[in-house]
Amino acid sequence: MQIKSFSARTLDANALKSFAHPLRLRMYELLEQHGPATATGLAARLGQNTGATSYHLRELAKHGMIEVVPGMGRGKEKYWRVTPGGYSYGEARPADPEVAGALDYLLDDLVRRRGEELSRWRQESDRAPEEWLAASAYGRRSLRLTPEETARMRDQVFEVLERYRALSDGRAESGAPGPAGQVVVHFDVLPLGSLPEE
Repeated sequence: MQIKSFSARTLDANALKSFAHPLRLRMYELLEQHGPATATGLAARLGQNTGATSYHLRELAKHGMIEVVPGMGRGKEKYWRVTPGGYSYGEARPADPEVAGALDYLLDDLVRRRGEELSRWRQESDRAPEEWLAASAYGRRSLRLTPEETARMRDQVFEVLERYRALSDGRAESGAPGPAGQVVVHFDVLPLGSLPEE
């Protein structure tokens, strides 16, 4: 069964290998959390020199992960942002061991980030504004489904998330002010019982 892609692009082998770098992942994370920034601003935040952050920003841009924000900055100063549309890691495990290793690194980082984000919200939620607290949710379900039902459910959830991603991307593109904040949605479909019992 073909897995649908619910993002603007799938990272190819070169992009996976390039993205699987601790500093690039951290820079991407900061741009995602805090919005546009310059190489100088990121260097100060990360304790790096501007040459290093400039290089890594160019590498991220080369693979379409980030882009220069039009109309921001003066002279040679560039503000960078996460490219709207999202990305996926692909549909199958890469055959190339180097690319597979990069994918493993990225997936391990994804698990790490999810844990950090859940912990952060647990710590912040008692001080959050009431409207954000009311809009938030934790969720976990354990279901007995066939592979076909599982794929259909996954696709339907991603279709809903895709509509809101498009809304978010439109807001980011227009720079519209307002009460919008960064909202992180975790969604995993883990067929943990798919292996035969030993």
